[in-house]
Amino acid sequence: MSKLLYVSNFLSQGLNRGYCEELADRLELAGSHVIRTSTRMQRFARLGDMLATTWRARRGYDLALVDLFSGPAFVWAEAICFELQALRKPFVVTLHGGNLPAFARKWPGRVRRLLRSANAVTAPSAYLRTELAPYRDGILGVRNGIDVATYSSTAARNGARLLWLRAFHQIYNPAQAVEVLGDLSRTDPDVTLTMIGPDKGDGSLAATKALARELNVEHCLNIVGAVPKAEVPEWLRTGDIFINTTNVDNTPISVLEAMAAGLPIVSTNVGGLPFLLEHERTALLVPPADVRAMTSSVRRVLHDARLRARLVEEGHKLVQAYDWSAVIPEWQRLVEGVALA
Repeated sequence: MSKLLYVSNFLSQGLNRGYCEELADRLELAGSHVIRTSTRMQRFARLGDMLATTWRARRGYDLALVDLFSGPAFVWAEAICFELQALRKPFVVTLHGGNLPAFARKWPGRVRRLLRSANAVTAPSAYLRTELAPYRDGILGVRNGIDVATYSSTAARNGARLLWLRAFHQIYNPAQAVEVLGDLSRTDPDVTLTMIGPDKGDGSLAATKALARELNVEHCLNIVGAVPKAEVPEWLRTGDIFINTTNVDNTPISVLEAMAAGLPIVSTNVGGLPFLLEHERTALLVPPADVRAMTSSVRRVLHDARLRARLVEEGHKLVQAYDWSAVIPEWQRLVEGVALA
């Protein structure tokens, strides 16, 4: 049995479970013992708890998994990895976030030192593997996982109900979804838009609502806000077309969930998305912040039944590779390989 320390942000407190929480549970179901840190909400308390747990539990784990993000979270990972080196504990660093390549270009020496100190580095997308390759050789691909069966639906999707599922933050450009709704409503009066996601507090939610009033589309817009993770499959079943307006991204779980739920995808082609999705086959991809291009692509899906069917079929084929039944064995092989090295 593998004995692991998993260092990440375990912050759901039983509400909206983060990806690290789901992965830790799945690793335990597969036979590993996993020590998790940290659940502390306050940033500096979280770092302190991560450092303390890494030390206190040193005899209880053989290998550490460390999630790596850009920004302040990078500093935490630096501190943890330094401590793990001092303890002579092997560790695996997993790359996350569409902003990490830009951070690496700003701080190349720090990123290079951290990545080269790890026994292995993994990334969930070819995008991050490609962008971070100058800082570390041999970055391994281990995909993000979802439970595909949880989202699968046999319902026919021929309507005009658009669905958007991200956080209300400027990097995800929620206002663009409302602009697309406004354009479409002029020619397709049955179109509606449901927007699901938490408010990140940067003013994006208020701006989105104000724009809806300005464009006179409040009657066909439903802003749901944050919903529990367990309810996401049901919400996806209320939509017909999934739109992703983000300006920065990697391999978003929401897009995988939408494909699993049988929704055709219209998305911006930023970051890792063109590495994940193939234009005209598994999605329609458009330039970021291009309302006209996204509106045109959504209209194509609305009025071209053959295109819609192809996107749904090929998307569902693609997402099978991201099912937990395929992803957990990849983690097991990685853990065993590092432990035996």
